[in-house]
Amino acid sequence: MGTLASVQPTFDRVAIEIGPIPIYWYGIVIALGAVVGLMIAIFESKRIGFNEEYAVDVVIWSIPISIICARIYYVAFEWDYYGQNLDQIINIRQGGIAIHGAIIGAILTVLIYTLKKNISFWQIADILAPSLLFGQAVGRWGNFFNQEAHGGETTWTFLQDTLHLPDWIVNQMYIDGVYYIPTFLYESIWNIIGVILLIVWRMKFNPRRGYVFLGYLIWYSIGRFYIEGLRTDSLMMGGGLRTAQIVSICLIIFGVIMLFIRKNAVRYLDGTKREAK
Repeated sequence: MGTLASVQPTFDRVAIEIGPIPIYWYGIVIALGAVVGLMIAIFESKRIGFNEEYAVDVVIWSIPISIICARIYYVAFEWDYYGQNLDQIINIRQGGIAIHGAIIGAILTVLIYTLKKNISFWQIADILAPSLLFGQAVGRWGNFFNQEAHGGETTWTFLQDTLHLPDWIVNQMYIDGVYYIPTFLYESIWNIIGVILLIVWRMKFNPRRGYVFLGYLIWYSIGRFYIEGLRTDSLMMGGGLRTAQIVSICLIIFGVIMLFIRKNAVRYLDGTKREAK
């Protein structure tokens, strides 16, 4: 283990430098999640015989829009700081994007695209749900490199002997002389499990349109509600309420209600009137 004074983070925030331009791990991780998420969407489109060009178009549009919405969401809840530091609003190299903002951006993108193309919102949403959740799982590792989105103080013994984490994670959780709980890892694992469940559910049981997407909202929100309670850097609403927990509760309620509605629905956003799988 060594002395506490000798513990150094495993990774620097900057991955490489090309001349005077630093390339941050945070950006690399987000790009990786987007690429693999796109591959998952293409695979699923081909598997069910859906026009993969639609899925590719939506993903390409969703990525920048989701990042912008994620930043707007974060800045809005941290306006006390950004209102006094306007030049920092577009600086995302150090982190500062909110996943709930990204989800809002992605849903709006899909909704507008499907209305424009006159195709089923629910069908594309189901195809993209595992991709979105996988992107969130990978994106949490950007927090790892930035040493953020962690929980409260803990000990080396808890990280090493209880969680059995490798040294390269343990050392990265040593921040300003203190070890912290790796809540980013909890959420990443929860999301990966969710991706597997959604794909298996889709492939083995062929649920009604909308079920996979709504299942994604519910699954992610349950995990996020619990994990958010462990974090020390939560965005807050008035009265000391954690924004992410309030949003998670709303998404769970919405998802459950919509599952019941979809069970008996015969009208879809694409204009058809049939109970379709």
